[in-house]
Amino acid sequence: MPERQTVPGLIRRRSAEAADARFLVTDDAVLTYGDLDAATARVARTLVAAGVAKGARVGLLAPNGIDWAVLAFAAMRTGAVLVPLSTLLRSPELHAQLFGAGVEHLVLARQFRGRDYVADLHTAVDGYPIGTGGRHFDARLPRLRTVAFTDDVVRGGDGSVPPDLVSALDASVRPADDMVVMFTSGSRGAPKGVIHTHGGALGAVEASLEPRCLGREDRLYIPMPFFWMGGFGGGLLSAFVAGATLITEAQPEPARTLRLIERERVTLFRGWPDQAAALATHPDFPAADLSSLHAGSLDAVLPPAEQRPPGTRSNLFGMTESFGPYCADRLDTDLPEGKRGSCGRPFPPMEVRVVDAESGLPVPAGEIGEIQLRGPNLMRGICGRLRAEVFTADGFYPTGDLGSRDADGYLYFVGRRDDMVKVKGASVYPSEVEAALRTIPGVRRAFVVDLPGDDAAAVVLGAAIVCDPSAVLTAADLDREARARLSAFKVPTRWIVVDADAVPMTATGKLDKARLQSLLHEGSEPG
Repeated sequence: MPERQTVPGLIRRRSAEAADARFLVTDDAVLTYGDLDAATARVARTLVAAGVAKGARVGLLAPNGIDWAVLAFAAMRTGAVLVPLSTLLRSPELHAQLFGAGVEHLVLARQFRGRDYVADLHTAVDGYPIGTGGRHFDARLPRLRTVAFTDDVVRGGDGSVPPDLVSALDASVRPADDMVVMFTSGSRGAPKGVIHTHGGALGAVEASLEPRCLGREDRLYIPMPFFWMGGFGGGLLSAFVAGATLITEAQPEPARTLRLIERERVTLFRGWPDQAAALATHPDFPAADLSSLHAGSLDAVLPPAEQRPPGTRSNLFGMTESFGPYCADRLDTDLPEGKRGSCGRPFPPMEVRVVDAESGLPVPAGEIGEIQLRGPNLMRGICGRLRAEVFTADGFYPTGDLGSRDADGYLYFVGRRDDMVKVKGASVYPSEVEAALRTIPGVRRAFVVDLPGDDAAAVVLGAAIVCDPSAVLTAADLDREARARLSAFKVPTRWIVVDADAVPMTATGKLDKARLQSLLHEGSEPG
């Protein structure tokens, strides 16, 4: 097993190896690895002077940017536990996550995209003082002691904390120490705070670099927010562990993004497929010089000759609990014949088994069951839950994902255990239906949920479809095409065609199924 790392240890190593190499480019600002070392050492002293100690939970509520990165790495450098908070949270959600994660110190932006975070905090906890010095006590958030603004902390300093203390703090952080609490949630249910250690999180990222085609010379563009796993693990920490450069934006906009990719000679574009599709359909796209991009980027931004049919290359498969992807084959290489549509094979040292959800016993190769995970890169636990509530007796994590493994170890995702529905007595997995609908010409994205039928005991399927800008598809068109691809009982009976921004999503970026069910119930057309 490779030596386990820590964030402060890797900061020092990257600074010693290549201080002038660029680590982060956000809009027009640049942070080198040497800058990261110096800035985080200074901000760590400010945090310590404010009372941040090893193991303390430090919440960070701010948009992508240099300040976010410096504050996050500075907190982790002190041995504190970073708690990234979504800029989309509403006041009740903010209170729930601050309380659930036991945040002791909160650093927040004043505002972003028209949101006033001071007002949001004061709605959650009326009158809580911000940046006034000293510690405060409030029964509504009993663990919270200080709240400060991002710019004050980043630009501030405290001479009372000697510089050599940072080196001592660096040395005190161990791979087994908690590093971050990342909030995640399914499409149903409240978010949960997932706890990862330094060694586990960095190990998970390192194991994914080769399949994701990311190396030291790469310039990775990811516009996903740092407060989600895609932006934090897949972007910020991936570039950090690889020694690469991350390019990102606080507010992506297609024309500006194209100029940024050209200027920075981005080599790898990852993110949500919709983001790549938005670039590919923008009027400036045909004239943009994207020749620096290489295979492993999202297909939509690559030349047509380099784009591959769906399923030809493996899907990245993972979750917040595994600190991002734990399964894939190389994204620049076609899967072997007979393995198309799979998620590839798990990254060592992750152990994956597929079991019968009721008995817990492994199922034969090719049979569908629940996917369970075990290994040193997995989360340590979930806030507020006993280990026995999270893991099996032999240490596996039941993911709630359903899938199968073939005799060669390739993993196939079928759907979520709690999403499987019975239609006319047969099991249907919405993800399977969605995959089939995405093969219809003109369909960009598909979202399938269960709905009550005419008979109170019956269940039918409804689908929300996002089309390509040039496509005009009616419910009748979609029904006809779906019937050519799916068994009759799997074909949705209710349809809506919507713009991408009309698809209801949760604060953690996942489909809000309850709201989509309401939309389909109110405005759908029969096929």
